[in-house]
Amino acid sequence: NKFTRKKKHKKISLLLLNLEEYCFEQHRANHILHKCSHHERKIRGSLKICSKSPIIKIPLRDCIKTGKHGENGVYFIKEHNVVAPYKIERGKMEYVFELDVPGKVEDVVETLLQLHRASCLDNLGDQTAMITAILQSRLARTSFDKNRFQNISEKLHMECKAEMVTPLVTNPGPVCITDTNLYFQPLNGYPKPVVQITLQDVRRIYKRRHGLMPLGLEVFCTEDDLCSNIYLKRPDDLYFYIATYLEHHVAEHTESYMLQWQRGHLSNYQYLLHLNNLADRSCNDLSQYPGFPWTIHDYSSSELDLSNPGTFQDLSKPVGALNKEWLERLLTRYQEIHYSSPGYVLFYLVRIAPEYTLSLQNGRFDNADRMFNSIAETWKNCLDGAMDFKELIPEFYGDDVSFLVNSLKLDLGNRQGGQMVDDVELPPWASSPKDFPQKSKDALESNYVSEHLHEWIDLIFGYKQKGSGAVGAHNVFHPLTYEGGVDLNSIQDPDEKVAMLTQILEFGQTPKQLFVTPHSRRITPKFKSLSQTSSYNASMADSQVSPGEESFEDLTEESKTLAWNNITKLQLHEHYKIHKEAVTGITVSRNGSSVFTTSQDSTLKMFSKESKMLQSSISFSNMALSSCLLLPGDATVITSSWDNNVYFYSVAFGRRQDTLMGHDDAVSKICWHDNRLYSASWDSTVKVWSGVPAEMPGTKRYHFDLLAELEHDVRVDTISLNPASTL
Repeated sequence: NKFTRKKKHKKISLLLLNLEEYCFEQHRANHILHKCSHHERKIRGSLKICSKSPIIKIPLRDCIKTGKHGENGVYFIKEHNVVAPYKIERGKMEYVFELDVPGKVEDVVETLLQLHRASCLDNLGDQTAMITAILQSRLARTSFDKNRFQNISEKLHMECKAEMVTPLVTNPGPVCITDTNLYFQPLNGYPKPVVQITLQDVRRIYKRRHGLMPLGLEVFCTEDDLCSNIYLKRPDDLYFYIATYLEHHVAEHTESYMLQWQRGHLSNYQYLLHLNNLADRSCNDLSQYPGFPWTIHDYSSSELDLSNPGTFQDLSKPVGALNKEWLERLLTRYQEIHYSSPGYVLFYLVRIAPEYTLSLQNGRFDNADRMFNSIAETWKNCLDGAMDFKELIPEFYGDDVSFLVNSLKLDLGNRQGGQMVDDVELPPWASSPKDFPQKSKDALESNYVSEHLHEWIDLIFGYKQKGSGAVGAHNVFHPLTYEGGVDLNSIQDPDEKVAMLTQILEFGQTPKQLFVTPHSRRITPKFKSLSQTSSYNASMADSQVSPGEESFEDLTEESKTLAWNNITKLQLHEHYKIHKEAVTGITVSRNGSSVFTTSQDSTLKMFSKESKMLQSSISFSNMALSSCLLLPGDATVITSSWDNNVYFYSVAFGRRQDTLMGHDDAVSKICWHDNRLYSASWDSTVKVWSGVPAEMPGTKRYHFDLLAELEHDVRVDTISLNPASTL
């Protein structure tokens, strides 16, 4: 966890700075107490010059005279190395510092005088503009120290200026890329002189937004790297070069995550993490922290019944619309709030990230009665509270339970009843802090949530996030929370620009919209799973397949009332366990001796009715096969796949004959009529192909030319032709 990672106590934290404040430089120095008296003594430390205050912490705006007298109020932060609310001492004071290098005194005083003048300007916009100018001037005079290269033979590919983003902190400095490494050199030397990432260790990269603008690049490294990820913010388009260059070092995952999730190859938790990544949510940016849904509605029972639909929250509605009685009065204020913001994230994480909370809240913890005291109480406030619509964060479904326990023994205050704020109170059905996230994860992966999760995805990442879909779902928030809601570069007034950016960073941001049409449902089995026994080996083509003894007990009413005249005469003769997952297609040879089947387990199988033996099994990809058919002559089987392709299988040779890459999304159904192949797809098209027999004998019996393409408004799930060739 980013917030529980062990830190060296001797390192000063940049969280002590104000939001959007920069640390310019640091110097070894002595703080001289009681100068020119017999009580004079020196305290060794580090003097840091920051854009608003050098740390002890002395706000420069209140300085009467820099270099001689102190100030009207001084903050004592983390006194005695204890995380606690900041201590403030009022009155006029004098501070004397002695630098290790006397020759730097004039430079330090000049920097302090510049920043002091900036801090004393009347308008916040003017202050920010002057500090930015000082920072940019210093960056322009700074280049990466090539002596920091790991190897003298490294070849420099590019160098630029950037900011490393961590929660509540941005740190500027030069970035350079060589043929083997990515380097970042913080201007102030914090957290270390150079951050180095070996390109071979890069697992993946994501382009990010910062302040609703596409300025970021997040690089994820191997798990054992000290810097598990780095988030770089740049003010120009050069960061695209970094992304393009690094992508050559990353093995891109080409398969559709949605299809993997639909098939059950990705858990709900993994899929939500992936969607958050795609939507620019990052643990390095508290204004865009990953969001997860409330899945459980019952926080009062002693046992959690995951088979009862009443246990679960309605995932088709945003949190603010769950309470009908409150909804009407809240609609007038709905656009003033959001479901994810730095304050909400740190509300949950205060026990493991107290320094972040103090930094965000001006050195104070929140009122004890408003803190994260109880799971049930927090859920009740989301249902009944006037301004509380926060969603959950990934930690609720993870393995790290430290956010529920006050292991740091923080003094978080006392509630009105006198009770001290300590560990989070758990619901009765959770036996321990470890049991709570485990049962929450069980709920997240339950059949009910799997069947309805697409509805929540529509709200947060999909077509109900914006426009009429959002209005109809009561899912509309402040315009500044949406991508494209404001163009900061077009704002000329510096005060207005600073105010806008501050609101964007502190108020919360809506994820990037990923889907503009309803998200597909997850495929959940309606029948009992016909899983293979441990002794079954699909690669054994001559294995015996025994008739099953189980019957289908979960038949739908529709299937029981099909209008077949001889329905009462139908009897189950025998059935066979051939596939591991749902069967999607079946075709029989003309003489009835062989049965070909396709399945969501991605295999095509050939079964002999006479010998009751599995004769062959082949997998064309690791995506589901959706249908199959036999070409005239029974020599070639055609299958369609969710990987967008159509495959041709030679029965005689027992191998793939050819591949037709004909669609931009999953191929859902194929059929054959009069030497023409018809293919339907989730890309909203039906395509008609002319199958021309090959002139020369060989393994390929046909080649296909596209005759027609029929477009639809939504995805096409199936097609069929009648004897008159009507589609």
